Amino acid sequence: MTEAASPPVSGTHRWVSLMVHDLAASQEFYRSLFGWEFEEGPAQLGPYVQAVVDGRPVAGLGEIGQGVRRLVAWLPYIATRDADATAMLIRDCGGTVAVGPLEVDQVGRLGIAADMCGAAFGIWQGGPRKFGPLQGQMGAPCWNELITADASGVGKFYSMVFGYETLPVPGAPADLDYQALHLEGHKVAGIRGVGSDLPHDRGAHWLTYFSVPDVDEALRRITALGGRQLSEPAESSFGRWARVADREGAPFAVLRATRS
Repeated sequence: MTEAASPPVSGTHRWVSLMVHDLAASQEFYRSLFGWEFEEGPAQLGPYVQAVVDGRPVAGLGEIGQGVRRLVAWLPYIATRDADATAMLIRDCGGTVAVGPLEVDQVGRLGIAADMCGAAFGIWQGGPRKFGPLQGQMGAPCWNELITADASGVGKFYSMVFGYETLPVPGAPADLDYQALHLEGHKVAGIRGVGSDLPHDRGAHWLTYFSVPDVDEALRRITALGGRQLSEPAESSFGRWARVADREGAPFAVLRATRS
């Protein structure tokens, strides 16, 4: 997520959004966990707020219509210079487009799609937004990772749609099915193949990582707030992390990043 004077480079991950059943309760959960403040809008998206860290929007929360039953999950939005052409390419490569692309006032042209394994993501064509990486800042999204059965197969899909180069992570265990998506020489996201350990109730999905100063303290706060710890803390080349879920079951991860 980079602040720039021109529209973001196609393929960069520029936003994360979460649709929930109880917006007020979810705001309270994430406010208490990350210290987020909230701003209303855009109104065209219905009940929707933007989470703010140090005056900069970092994520969105919206409310699912009453009576609608659906899994709650964080959704990454990937930049594109042409949402309609990207939507067509997604279909040509075996994916699906569920929503749009459609115009949202003062935001841009948005769509919601899924890869050929069913993992949902957003596409966003629009001008620059006033947010940036806020490296290491509490509650800022710092990484997106696709959880899927096989990393190499679906990696070709994202390479064809967004122009990524897929590369293994240096120093990773030989039995780890993991690929990093590179764009213009920089890592922008990851793909983790978990084989038969893919959650049966959720399937392939994107996992958003949020920065925290202390993973163990974050885990204590999450459980105290009604969320769940889904994995033990672990060390990786990116830093110490753990997988968790919020009150409504949306999975995400907390990460104390290793500073380079």
